[in-house]
Amino acid sequence: MGHTVAIIGTRGYPSYYGGFETAVRKLAPYLADQGWDVTVYGRSKETEFPTEADLRVSVVNTRGIENKSLSTLTYGLTACLHAAWKKPDVALVMNVANGFWLPLLRLRGIPVVVNVDGIEWERAKWGGLAKNVFKLGARLTALFATSIVADSKEIGRRWRIEFNRDSNFIPYGGEQGSIESLQDNLPFKQYILMVARFVPENTVPEFLEAARTLSQKYVVVIVGSSGYGGPLEESVENLAASSSNVRWLGHIADDQRLLSLWKNCGVYFHGHSVGGTNPALVQAMANGAPVVARDTVYNREVLGPDGVFCDTTPKGIARSVLSVIETKEEQERLSKLSLERVLQGYTWESVCSAYEKALRSAQARDRRSTLEAISAGTRH
Repeated sequence: MGHTVAIIGTRGYPSYYGGFETAVRKLAPYLADQGWDVTVYGRSKETEFPTEADLRVSVVNTRGIENKSLSTLTYGLTACLHAAWKKPDVALVMNVANGFWLPLLRLRGIPVVVNVDGIEWERAKWGGLAKNVFKLGARLTALFATSIVADSKEIGRRWRIEFNRDSNFIPYGGEQGSIESLQDNLPFKQYILMVARFVPENTVPEFLEAARTLSQKYVVVIVGSSGYGGPLEESVENLAASSSNVRWLGHIADDQRLLSLWKNCGVYFHGHSVGGTNPALVQAMANGAPVVARDTVYNREVLGPDGVFCDTTPKGIARSVLSVIETKEEQERLSKLSLERVLQGYTWESVCSAYEKALRSAQARDRRSTLEAISAGTRH
């Protein structure tokens, strides 16, 4: 008899919204291949390209309040209530905000593996109340999770220090695009690319300022949005309107198109600062993109000591980007470095295998705890 697993905390399956959704698109079919009965919880109307779904994966869409502050909490609650009723053998929960609802699963005897994501309470996009909610969710996750997944070693170190919990290090995987053509009609290896959600901690404002200089000589391609409008989207829109060399493509849900953009760019700027191992960075590397990254402990962990890192000033960004795109040898060195680093643990095969191992281990650990409790009870 196969094992049953509920995956909770993403926008659904198949969805192309962010890193969690990408991971679930890879993991759910992998687990099905290994004999698991997989259910993914999501949000109604969030599923994209349903024809790409693996029919062996069950999808349950629950209700919630759709706004920036309450969506994760409310959809997490309804998903956990449904999963508690169905009682799978194990649950994989994404995001510490769902830590509030872990007792619902644990009271039903369901082992829970939690991917804790980044240090959400340090993100600039959240106000004081939201930061406190995430911090409390993290504390509850530390108390109630059977085991924890950290997508970077630095995140794991922070959890040991702040919450006294060890974790499984499982990063994100990368895959090569199958389309070699430049479907966006861009100059091969001669355009600058940024892919990011429009939030301050992704260095978007500083890159936009740098792009004013860079676009005088090179095409600058910006992929992403805030999802909710706002000042950063207005800034990108105004910049694109003022310069024919700046192209804003918005959010791209087509994986192959996005992989092609990374594969053919002259340099990819990665400005993420607080999220651990970033899925976009790994995807860029898998497609041989020459990377210039904001200098953070997370980006250094992924790219290694031979990467190119810059400060967060517009001048610093522009200087580092130009040093790569204007030097063919440096482009080739960084492209080779990207491809080599991906093979050192950042493939989807190794990532999915590690997740399955974590799920089985959580089940075994929970069984041991139950047997020990029963044994202690009989002795008394």
